[in-house]
Amino acid sequence: MDLENIRKEFPVTQELIFFDHARVAPLPERVRKVVTGFVDEATRFGTAHYETWMAGIEQSRKSFARLINAGTDEVAFVKNTSEGLSIVANGLDWKPGDNVVIPDIEFPANVYPWWNLKRLGVETRMVHAIEGRVLFDDLVKQVDARTRLISISSVECNSGFRPDLNRIGAFCKEKGILFCVDAIQSLGLLPMDVKRDHIDFLSADGHKWMLSVEGLGGFYISQDVLEKVYPVTVGWGNMVNAENFMDYEFAFRPGAQRFEEGSPNTMSIHAFGSALDLLMETGIENIEKQVMALGDTILEQLQRRGLKVYSSTRPEERSGNIAFVMNQDVSRLDEWMLGNKVKLTVRDGLVRLSPHFYNSEDEILKFFDLLDMYLKGK
Repeated sequence: MDLENIRKEFPVTQELIFFDHARVAPLPERVRKVVTGFVDEATRFGTAHYETWMAGIEQSRKSFARLINAGTDEVAFVKNTSEGLSIVANGLDWKPGDNVVIPDIEFPANVYPWWNLKRLGVETRMVHAIEGRVLFDDLVKQVDARTRLISISSVECNSGFRPDLNRIGAFCKEKGILFCVDAIQSLGLLPMDVKRDHIDFLSADGHKWMLSVEGLGGFYISQDVLEKVYPVTVGWGNMVNAENFMDYEFAFRPGAQRFEEGSPNTMSIHAFGSALDLLMETGIENIEKQVMALGDTILEQLQRRGLKVYSSTRPEERSGNIAFVMNQDVSRLDEWMLGNKVKLTVRDGLVRLSPHFYNSEDEILKFFDLLDMYLKGK
């Protein structure tokens, strides 16, 4: 990749070494232009160009579908990952005694929607992770004849562990179990194929590796299971006759748009589409290769300093998140690093680095120079 030109898309590089994409990403220049352009147009012309806005929404829908290898009628826009997962949790026809299987290291977005089903007599079975890894054998041991669904993150938020989605999906298909994926920590960085991996549902906000604004993401539901999920949030937008406002007809749209109940977040959807265009132009495989190479440098530098790596170092289990442990108080490390113009996350006793494809090896080496200073108490 032409890193010099790519970095021009990211003004943040003039201000910070930004290694925190697993939290909230800085916006690329083109996304800024789309947002400010939309505001300018809406200010000057109101809704005069509304049809063009709607066309932009459908282009963004196609881009998201392409990113995950889904049909455009299988994807909807949601305000965040939690909303997409809640569509599934609240819309399935649960029976008392059913159970859901999830790991015990999930971000809460993939915990509370399932715990909320306890009122319906549905059990959530938590699979114990071992040093940040969710082992397939431990996952399937929790499955029995009443397991309706397995839900897991494509990348675990703290450890960066990448499970074998294809193996889990094949198991679910064989057993007649629904398979749900929280993909916020991998989309935009790692290739995703919902068909290959037998995924029934997927949800992800756009503000991390997809480099878009907070509050807008994508939701996938396979056509094979569309009728299993009832839209519990209902408005005019869900309906097949949505544009004929006064011609009331209670009939849901035939595809995933039945889960878009009202007016769209047009500006954010346009921003999302612009960010996806940048990722597609660069190539997800190229992005993955670059980020894994940066990760190699990080792991090498950690090894040189004898720092314990919490994340899995197995190639098939690695992602863009690398977490490590320091033998001293790290409660002020993130604040200290930000004072030295480096953005990262310190959480649960772990230091987490999550560089993206526009970051450079020089930035990584600069970070470790600063870390040496911190370790020496300077």
